[in-house]
Amino acid sequence: MSKNKIILDCDPGHDDAVAILLTLASPNEIDCLGITISAGNVSLDLTTKNALKILSLVNNQITPVHKGCPRPLISKLVTAEHVHGESGLDTGSGNALPEPQNLPEEEHAVNYILNTLKEHPKNEITLVATGPLTNLGAALALDPETFNRVKRIVLMGGAGFEPGNITPAAEFNIFVDPHAAQSIFESGIEIYMFGLDVTHQMIITPSRLKMIEKSSKLIGPTVSAFLSFFNSYDTKIYGWEGAPLHDPCTIAWLIQPDIFEIKKMSVEIETNNGPAYGRTIADWFNVTNKNKNINVATNGHSDKFFDLIVKRFQHFD
Repeated sequence: MSKNKIILDCDPGHDDAVAILLTLASPNEIDCLGITISAGNVSLDLTTKNALKILSLVNNQITPVHKGCPRPLISKLVTAEHVHGESGLDTGSGNALPEPQNLPEEEHAVNYILNTLKEHPKNEITLVATGPLTNLGAALALDPETFNRVKRIVLMGGAGFEPGNITPAAEFNIFVDPHAAQSIFESGIEIYMFGLDVTHQMIITPSRLKMIEKSSKLIGPTVSAFLSFFNSYDTKIYGWEGAPLHDPCTIAWLIQPDIFEIKKMSVEIETNNGPAYGRTIADWFNVTNKNKNINVATNGHSDKFFDLIVKRFQHFD
């Protein structure tokens, strides 16, 4: 099986951090060419710093990090310090992340995405997006011909039949930049959407948190510490045992697709102001007969998902 060549576009964030670590822990399945950063969970400077801190945690000085767009295409930036803390990657314990060893690259994320797509054969690179889709939307607008060289887009965002998590209707990543999301969803590119329908099944229970803590001497205690902080908001708001581990679903699917069930359907993005702003409207029963443009993850095997993460984290020791 050939490796997945990817660019990981993210806004770290606790769950983005786990997605980065799972990527780097899976070199046989994934070749991560670079990490591009958008604003989202916190400001662009902080999301960039957090990505570099995660690389420092595993002594990675090879993977390039490119800063991208500091705000959505049209609307004002909405952030999520209430979930991720002031830094975007708070731990709430003594296990702080190491300071960055590297600086971000000079080249802007959007230019990096386009230049990398030009340098590789058509349909070779997968774009994995675990934050707002601003960088991808900007790249598509700037050079559609080059952007369409992408093999597929695998994203964490949206909600087909679950309620939203930033408003009653909308999931956070899509809500932050629905105009970028709309352009990507209408692009005709093969898209896989891992939204709240499936991510809400991936709960970081206390026993799973303990498994992650013991998985690796190098990263286990630190990841457990920052996920404990991440859990605290969701347990309070939803009354669940822990928080859902959203973003790594994208990477887990690339490594082990049988963890997830996928259904292709028409999905549209609501960009009109009002209570449904940012909603991903999924035509579950095909009542509109519109083009089925999105592969929507509907179910996932949570034990397999966490087993994969724990097993891969052992790679770091």
